[in-house]
Amino acid sequence: MPVPYIRLATSEDEDTLGRLDRETWSTLHSVQERPTQPYEPFFNERYGPHDHLVAEIGGDVVGYIRLALPSHLACHAHVRQIQGLAVADEARGSGVARALLRAAGDEARRRGARRLTLRVLGHNTPARKLYASEGFAVEGVLPEEFLIDGVYVDDVLMGRRL
Repeated sequence: MPVPYIRLATSEDEDTLGRLDRETWSTLHSVQERPTQPYEPFFNERYGPHDHLVAEIGGDVVGYIRLALPSHLACHAHVRQIQGLAVADEARGSGVARALLRAAGDEARRRGARRLTLRVLGHNTPARKLYASEGFAVEGVLPEEFLIDGVYVDDVLMGRRL
């Protein structure tokens, strides 16, 4: 599979990203309820196009990553947090997630960040391995933070310097 082209999202990506988000929903990575109609807008007051990088292959959107401020405190402005990552099923295993992670690091640096953080569910072994291979270290664990499908799941906090 070709190398993905990574770009900033635009308002025209709304429907495509919303559909991708719904199609890739899983309890492996989401603590939210499964989306149901009527669907919430993908972009909202909290997250707009400027908070997303999009991966394209052959002109088709195959993934996105959400890069946001972890809070609106001035003393926290040097940190960016990955608050969403999705890759279309047909593009999994082709390096899209890795390319998005690297682009997010570059974009975070460009926006003045010194650290990049994320949260991942403890049972999401593939994501945890990917993050570790890209320099993220476990910085904390909230044991049994979520109850998903009758099973208690850890919330793992990971981060890296930029």
